[in-house]
Amino acid sequence: MGTPKRRLAVLSSHLLPTGPAPSSSSSSGVSASFCAQQRLSRSQESGHENDCVFCKIIRGESPAVKLYEDDTCLCILDTNPLSLGHSLIVPKSHFSCLDATPPSVVAAMCAKVPLISNAIMKATDADSFNLLVNNGAAAGQVIFHTHIHIIPRKAHDCLWTSESLRRRPLKIDQETSQLADQVREKLSNICECSSKGQESSLS
Repeated sequence: MGTPKRRLAVLSSHLLPTGPAPSSSSSSGVSASFCAQQRLSRSQESGHENDCVFCKIIRGESPAVKLYEDDTCLCILDTNPLSLGHSLIVPKSHFSCLDATPPSVVAAMCAKVPLISNAIMKATDADSFNLLVNNGAAAGQVIFHTHIHIIPRKAHDCLWTSESLRRRPLKIDQETSQLADQVREKLSNICECSSKGQESSLS
């Protein structure tokens, strides 16, 4: 956790800096959505959803510039963009990070990427885009509600300093083989646990 001032600045960067919350008829803001119309359970009210900036946007309590919305997710403009048209796809249900998000919700969000990114690229005259998820604090996640960044790109925009870094070829050695074996083992264990959980729920 950062200092209160830094945390407030980060959270505020994802909101419009001024102006009242938009009405449901406003084309530039988030309308009163399916999520907002449903009464929150007590467990949700006492949880992170109550303070989450994205949940407040979804409930219509905070302003944002909406580009797209359906029953599962919405897409809003990032108010501290890395490039013109930088947008966020956000699920309407609160999940703290990508690995805590059900596969069906991730699939619904990702299914909208071609549609939304194509529209953003045409509107911004971009020819490419980055699809980015910051998953966990060490990866740069600062709002702990799953979201996918769509960042329009143009040739030679020099947005990422890492693009100038020289990449090295993968060495096929004992260390690489051990890493691959460990990942495969973890995948096998995860799949095994998942299938056991499904079996027990069906029995």
